Amino acid sequence: MRLPLQSARLQAGGARLGIGAPYSYPDGGMTDRRNTSVARERPEGALNAIVATQPEIIRAEAVTKRFGGLTALDGIDYVLRENEIAGILGSNGAGKTVFFNLLTGFYQPDSGAIYFQGRDVTRWSPQQRVAAGMMRTFQLTSTFDNLTVIDNLVLAFYRAYKKHSLLHLFFNTCKAQHREPRVVQALHDFDLEDVRDREVRHLSLGEKRLLEIAMTLLVEPKLLMFDEPLAGLSESEIQRILKVLRRSLGRRTILIVEHKISHVQDLVQRLTVMHEGKVLADGGVEECLKHPDVRRSYWQIEIPAAPSGAAS
Repeated sequence: MRLPLQSARLQAGGARLGIGAPYSYPDGGMTDRRNTSVARERPEGALNAIVATQPEIIRAEAVTKRFGGLTALDGIDYVLRENEIAGILGSNGAGKTVFFNLLTGFYQPDSGAIYFQGRDVTRWSPQQRVAAGMMRTFQLTSTFDNLTVIDNLVLAFYRAYKKHSLLHLFFNTCKAQHREPRVVQALHDFDLEDVRDREVRHLSLGEKRLLEIAMTLLVEPKLLMFDEPLAGLSESEIQRILKVLRRSLGRRTILIVEHKISHVQDLVQRLTVMHEGKVLADGGVEECLKHPDVRRSYWQIEIPAAPSGAAS
């Protein structure tokens, strides 16, 4: 039995369980109130109740995408609210990256619509969406490897706030801008102070990823979207990045695509599980992971049928 989207869109009422107070949607869908005692014990419960009242920032309605005879996405509905940290989980081929590409404008849907802050952006280009405040990071880091860490941050700052001075910056030294308060704060927030003067090509992959996130957040996007940001990182690098991202709880809107639940289960407030182009479950992390369809498709765990004559 597929988990209906109306009842599956649960508000994350705790750090991981996410099934306390109802997650309110315009279609009237409500969660049940099981484990509310657990939710009350978690300080994040109040935070997520606040998130549930925030306006929508992303809405996808009946989005479908085909490649020839293959249906990669089949009528996807999805909502993300401001200041929410949400994850999209699925095995390879589940359709999560295709959906991500539709949200960011790299693909166009064959049918359906995508809205950003109430505006129909279905046919907008990636550049138009970036200009509107949607920022995406890729599996491969996007930095200037021949420049130092702090020079990368200065360039990101100028691109966001002083575009008219960017040409002047290229013909002059960046060092005069190293004391810019927001650049200095980014070095501190992302634990990059010890490598500030190191060329990016000499950083570890984890340090490069932190720098890329710092550059993106320096622009202060309305929505930050990560495409498997922890791919290829060591466990210590993963924990370092998660530590930084946790600081965004209640302050930024973040959408993360991952295929390993262990990476994000203690970070995201809401989880969406995809399989073969469809949404299997959408709601609290533990609620989703216990759903029979998720266990069957994601972990290939067969759920025994109920004995004949058992009480329904």
